[in-house]
Amino acid sequence: MVVIKSPRELEHMREACRISANALKLAGTAVEPGVSTLEIDTLIAKYIEKEGAKASFLGYGGFPKSSCISVNNVVIHGIPNRNCVLKAGDIVSIDVGAFFEGYHGDNAYTFPCGEISKEAEALLTATRESLYEGIKAAKAGNRVGDIGHAVQSYVEARSYSVVRDFVGHGVGAKLHEEPSVPNYGTPGRGVRLIPGMTIAIEPMINMGTHKVRVLDDEWTTVTEDGKLSAHFEHTVVITQDGPKILTIPDDEVSL
Repeated sequence: MVVIKSPRELEHMREACRISANALKLAGTAVEPGVSTLEIDTLIAKYIEKEGAKASFLGYGGFPKSSCISVNNVVIHGIPNRNCVLKAGDIVSIDVGAFFEGYHGDNAYTFPCGEISKEAEALLTATRESLYEGIKAAKAGNRVGDIGHAVQSYVEARSYSVVRDFVGHGVGAKLHEEPSVPNYGTPGRGVRLIPGMTIAIEPMINMGTHKVRVLDDEWTTVTEDGKLSAHFEHTVVITQDGPKILTIPDDEVSL
């Protein structure tokens, strides 16, 4: 069932989203050669705790860390660890959620580590822009398929592929709510978008095949062909005046 948020609920969501966005922004400042993904996760966990919130992902379905950090060909759900040390040229997708006063915020960004290749930069740019194409399509009266079609058509025109096995979702009192929000689809099809809906739009875009596989840890998801993948995400509320991004960080963020 799709949950429509009241103005009061949206205020709680804005704060959860602000904390999530700040944690993600802070994490991005730590993406440097020689830093482990565990160090970045620790930074995220400390910030979320300082804000009086809880990390949405910690313990979710048994996930062992506060964030998902996915490097290069890891699409999503990378588990931070001390042995995964970043090097120049890596692309680092960080997915962060915060739970505050009964509501979740959820966002992701793929950061370059040092100087990256032109091919990697082009993938990041296309994925980031496809997110905003999807957001532009998230208008009251449109349908979920309009969002997916906007993302899909943008990236496929640039010879990238859309992950099919994982999709965006509603978000609110639960981290994952209805409706599912695929990054592919047919215009005019799917759930209708209504003011008060809050959804996480999150393109996961691969340089090669759209096919992925999950490793033996039952979390880490990699591209089947070993090529790069990027991931960007915002939590958005549908309004009569168009979609509004909730995961906006403060100008200054620090511990």
